[in-house]
Amino acid sequence: MGGEVSVHVDAPPAQVWALVSDVTRIGEFSPETFEARWTRGSTGPEVGATFKGHVKRNGIGPTYWSACRVTRCEPERLFEFSVGTKEITVNNWGYRLEPDGSGTKVTEYFRLEAGLPMRIYWTLLGWARGKTNEKGMRTTLERMKAVLEQ
Repeated sequence: MGGEVSVHVDAPPAQVWALVSDVTRIGEFSPETFEARWTRGSTGPEVGATFKGHVKRNGIGPTYWSACRVTRCEPERLFEFSVGTKEITVNNWGYRLEPDGSGTKVTEYFRLEAGLPMRIYWTLLGWARGKTNEKGMRTTLERMKAVLEQ
């Protein structure tokens, strides 16, 4: 219950890391999350840091804020966060970075939690949401690539 998209970026992992782990910049790249800010005293990427993202699902309709918590943070390698509450995680998003020639292979991914409500959702609507997420991840990564390679 998830998916991923990868692109090659002509930039070193340190430069890519600085961009993907700065949640305050996601509004420049994502077609759905148009702003984000660190919360509860968090000021940057580290395990346990919290932030919230302002989302407009599919780029249309009403907006809402999603609470997020950094769950994995390995500079220049991995940045992952959960979406939901402290008690219930709905899904996880992340970026994996791998040296790739003179640049970096960047993979954005999502993974839904395996609870029964999410399994039912994925069975009924997952094919459509998966396509939307894949398109959104590709758009996000291509926009990041353009900034990193300019």
